[in-house]
Amino acid sequence: MNNYDSTIEAERSSGVAPATLASLGLSVVRDDPAFRLQRKLGLIPETGLGIARRALFWSLLAWLPIAVWAAWTGRAIAETAGEPLLAQFGIHVRFLVAIPLLIFAEGGVHAMSGNLLLRIVTTGIVPADQVPAMQALIRRLARLRDAVLPWIAILGIVVAGITVSDMFNRVHEVEWATDPGDSRSMGFGAWWFLYVGRPIYLTLLLAWAWRVVLLFLLFGGIARLRLSIVPTHPDRTGGLGFLARFPAAFAPVVFAMSAVTAAMLAHDVVYHDISVKTLRIQMAVFTVIAVLVFLLPMLAFAGPLARAKRQALLDYGALVSEHGRLVHQRWIEGKRIGEHKVLDAPELGPVVQVATLYTAVTAMRTVPLSKSSVMPLLLAAVLPLLIMLALEIPVGQLLANIAKALL
Repeated sequence: MNNYDSTIEAERSSGVAPATLASLGLSVVRDDPAFRLQRKLGLIPETGLGIARRALFWSLLAWLPIAVWAAWTGRAIAETAGEPLLAQFGIHVRFLVAIPLLIFAEGGVHAMSGNLLLRIVTTGIVPADQVPAMQALIRRLARLRDAVLPWIAILGIVVAGITVSDMFNRVHEVEWATDPGDSRSMGFGAWWFLYVGRPIYLTLLLAWAWRVVLLFLLFGGIARLRLSIVPTHPDRTGGLGFLARFPAAFAPVVFAMSAVTAAMLAHDVVYHDISVKTLRIQMAVFTVIAVLVFLLPMLAFAGPLARAKRQALLDYGALVSEHGRLVHQRWIEGKRIGEHKVLDAPELGPVVQVATLYTAVTAMRTVPLSKSSVMPLLLAAVLPLLIMLALEIPVGQLLANIAKALL
């Protein structure tokens, strides 16, 4: 089926005109102030997201000047000023792995967010008479996405973080670029890391936090519409099961965060004799928070699904009771029931099928999440940490422990 046929089929199934369906798209990564600025700089073409060129540009801008200066001054490999740049795993992973991943993640979220909004309408979850309200919601969220004030707040947080770290002078990652015995004599590499490279990474990371907020507001607004939820739907989430795939689009972001965390912990294990066992609580807390943050927007549908389930338990419970009572009176008590709309309804069928409807309602979940939602995020959070654990725990023993935990 081509795109034109898909549009016609969507119109027939939802009762919404193609022109209206086309207005229901919203990307949380396009057209915000950062996006517009990068387009003016030529990093983003007129069509598309320019992901590859941006990933390469920002990654090299953050890392290459540091590496060149360290090599020029002999601080890249040799321990002329404490630990060399090569030993700072967090710097390399942050700039060469995390920054590209944070940018590449934009492509997946951009593509999936638009498709999900369209599907919410074409599947009938948002009825045709609620589409104008949904359009108004999307326009409000688009204005909020395009606003400059949130990005001023992001830059303010970045500046505040740099100021606090300078105030307490606790940035161990720049010791390689300082003279021995004088922690305040930072060279060019340290200045570039603190005031160019690290702000780039923090800005990209905080941008994703803001996008999670936007998605939560979007899904929360949709959840407040009069939704047509089907309690007996086989996806066990009232017909919203297709949303379960959405959190997986954030897996690159979670992997980037976990990779930076694992790299910094690995540096402490290798160069500062920190035992991996003492880091277990930190790793567990990080994993839980990283996964929950990106599942948070899905919780916006918990209210409508819970209300639909409570009402469906009453409604389908009454239906099953009436159907079963009539069957009992006819076939057990031998009473003449005559024609009855409940017994004669072809869509209900025999007692077993009617009971199946109630069973489907009792199995309904109140959050549109599944293993496909959690596992990609969990694996993205855990894999870099497992690599770090392998520095101290033999790989064979590590895999055996994981197998025992799973089995």
